[in-house]
Amino acid sequence: MLIHYPTHLFTYPDVPLPEVWTVEQRSGAPALTTTQVQEQTRHAVAVLAEDPRLRSGASVAVGVGSRGLDHLVTVVREVVAALRARGCAPFLVPAMGSHGGATAEGQVALLRDYGITPESVGAEIRATMEVQQIGWLEGEDAGPFAYHPVYCERHALSADAILLVNRIKPHTDFRGEIESGIAKMSVIGLGKRQGAESVHRYGAYGLRELMPRIARYLAAHLPLVGGVALIENEMGQTAEIHALRGVEIGREAEAALLARARALCPRLPFQELDVLVVDEMGKNISGAGMDTHVIGRGCMPSIPEAEWGGPNIRLITVLDVTPESHGNVTAPGLADIMPRRILEKADWEATFINMRTSGEGGVLRARLPLIVPTPEDCVRTAIATCGRAEPSAVRLARIQNTARTRYLEISRALLEEAQQDPTLVVAEHPHPLDLHRPVHPA
Repeated sequence: MLIHYPTHLFTYPDVPLPEVWTVEQRSGAPALTTTQVQEQTRHAVAVLAEDPRLRSGASVAVGVGSRGLDHLVTVVREVVAALRARGCAPFLVPAMGSHGGATAEGQVALLRDYGITPESVGAEIRATMEVQQIGWLEGEDAGPFAYHPVYCERHALSADAILLVNRIKPHTDFRGEIESGIAKMSVIGLGKRQGAESVHRYGAYGLRELMPRIARYLAAHLPLVGGVALIENEMGQTAEIHALRGVEIGREAEAALLARARALCPRLPFQELDVLVVDEMGKNISGAGMDTHVIGRGCMPSIPEAEWGGPNIRLITVLDVTPESHGNVTAPGLADIMPRRILEKADWEATFINMRTSGEGGVLRARLPLIVPTPEDCVRTAIATCGRAEPSAVRLARIQNTARTRYLEISRALLEEAQQDPTLVVAEHPHPLDLHRPVHPA
């Protein structure tokens, strides 16, 4: 146990938990059915199969990452089946940088947690942390990064073709034309720990300026035929599936998909909160455990918080870490208060490897918040210390996690604002805040 101070001194048992109203955000964002997911995935592979490198008999490395994407098993299974139908021999490679404790076994375990196994998708998994330097940036596109080394993992290099499966979304560390998606997976995912560290050591600047350049280099020098790019709505549901050809990776076509994803991504409907209660954080939810754009906190020294966007939240308390995180409590410093149970579930080796690899933001985000005994203590402490003299005036909202913001619970101080918002549907009657009851209605 890391914390030995008398945590009861930091709790407020006399502060009551508030009554809350359930609120539903209705944005009208689309969600694909399973049948539509299957059809659009097959169509995306058909577009990519116009590349002659996806010929009959070709071995194809299918890169899959470390996020819990909606319909991930279905998409990967359809990709594998579509490749086999064309006579290809697909296999999976974990494309997830240093995640899983920077071990091949840990990365296979992460895929298994997301339902990705040889049996579920119909292809073997070949995992390694070994990389090979395939060259270095040069020429006009290298810019200030001339002779920066470029890496790729060994199994992908052995394939006749490489195809990546990933979600396009805003990144939690920076803003740019190319953020999280196929380009990042090719550079950080296939680069493993060595490739990830080589980019992250430049901080947010490296992610914004260097990562797309390496992605374009990889597309030009590897048999990288492209990717199946998923876009999710504010509920974390698959909304669109696109084919992104190799020549489009890290370029305008991927930037356009990011713009589309940004318009659909989760968000909070309030710009000013005193307390945000987040039921769970996790690597399967966001690379930083919580989506920094949803909570309005980046903790990146090179990016002023005022430029980050998102709401202004005085205090954030996160109550648990997901089982899929395997104890990686990445970026606990984004929160202000958390219960002791998160520390007890933490795998600090995996966490610190992830934070060290993250570079600039990793140091700040690795800091521990105030630790109190229970989730209820977290909420009471936040209410008591958020700067509002009267608990009834506290603007409090609760969400399941930053990928699930359709349903919220709000305190009375937010009720009038919510009722005047045409995109929100507010329950008629309140109920006592119960942290053992899910935010969303049954």
